[in-house]
Amino acid sequence: MIPAVAQEVTCAASLSTGGGTDLADKERSKANALPAPRDSKRGRKPAQKRKNLEILFFVSPALLLIAVFMLVPIIQAVRFSVYNWKGFGPLVDFVGFKNYVRVLGNEVFTDALVHNLVIIGGSIALQLPIGLGIALLLNRKMKIQSLLRTIIFVPYVLSEVIAGVVWFQLLQPQYGVIDTILSHLGIQGPVQGWLGTPELALWTVLGVLTWKYLGLAVILFLAGLQGVPSELYEAAEIDGASWWQIQRKITIPLLGPTLRTWGFLSMIGSLQLFDMVWILTGGGPANATTTMASFLVSEGTKRQNFGIAAAASVILFIVALVLAISYQQFILKRDAQPDVERPKRKRAKA
Repeated sequence: MIPAVAQEVTCAASLSTGGGTDLADKERSKANALPAPRDSKRGRKPAQKRKNLEILFFVSPALLLIAVFMLVPIIQAVRFSVYNWKGFGPLVDFVGFKNYVRVLGNEVFTDALVHNLVIIGGSIALQLPIGLGIALLLNRKMKIQSLLRTIIFVPYVLSEVIAGVVWFQLLQPQYGVIDTILSHLGIQGPVQGWLGTPELALWTVLGVLTWKYLGLAVILFLAGLQGVPSELYEAAEIDGASWWQIQRKITIPLLGPTLRTWGFLSMIGSLQLFDMVWILTGGGPANATTTMASFLVSEGTKRQNFGIAAAASVILFIVALVLAISYQQFILKRDAQPDVERPKRKRAKA
């Protein structure tokens, strides 16, 4: 028995010394025989280049359209704005920034800027609470829920021309439907009409705009409400929260990104407002409803002052760009930040 054990020990020692080195040599030879690994960066560059070319191929039609229908008109507007041009012949009468000075010194244009700002504030002040209230009402289960949603959204689907012509007929003094209904209720409408009285014309236009674009706000708010988890409502009700507390503490905060996005769309649309004003009042009476867009169209088409109109369009573009960037930086920027970073900033401020 003892010699057999000694023989096994000797074999084990030989494996751990000489035999082990033979195995290690074999593994090294196999490793040397394997091909060298390729550089991952070299293989990654052609794939990334191919991906960039594919993106450029699919995006190039959109970029071409943007260049043709946006960049070229902007460049042309800037070019026309430094000339005194009536729309005929070459651009020879260079006036520099005089057109801009004339536009900014024109009381009609400054009033138009104020009208645009009033429409921005009035649209948000009216459409936000009304649209939010209707959205909260339509978010509940009702038998005629789909019908009510369709009725509210139909005005937004209508074209501005059709809506403007309809309301122009409804608001005719004395013989219009609005004045007829008010007379039956014992209320006398304005003698010159709702659109013919300078003190009431802008607010009347604002009311028509609220009717026209309220459907967009309701649809966006309803879409945002679908993303609020129902478990939060159930937990709040179990804790004894009232309906108003649930809306104030849960619904409105979670609906914040949707509200801010709608506010941005409303602001840009109010700055570019032209068609509804042009159909209802043409900017009158006495320039009481003139907007920046209607001012530049009037200068270009009626007075043939294309240099003034181009300068006004550039100013309108700059105003819209500044407001859009400011809104993005101070209001919309918080929605793009990760949720992890927001508590850190609060702690830093504290």
